[in-house]
Amino acid sequence: MAKKEPTKSFVLRIDSEMMDAIEAWAADEFRSTNGQIQWILAEALKKSGRMKKSRKAEDKTDSKGV
Repeated sequence: MAKKEPTKSFVLRIDSEMMDAIEAWAADEFRSTNGQIQWILAEALKKSGRMKKSRKAEDKTDSKGV
């Protein structure tokens, strides 16, 4: 089993309208609010090229021969 990276905690200030939207989106996706924020950030980082694809995504790509 792969070792999990340690997580860092920090305070995030966010306006109530945005938080309401994130909470609703998280509920739609069956995620926690924290999980949804992490997913949004990870997707934005990957899209901008600042973060590599996850190992799991790379394995799927390799197995398809792409």
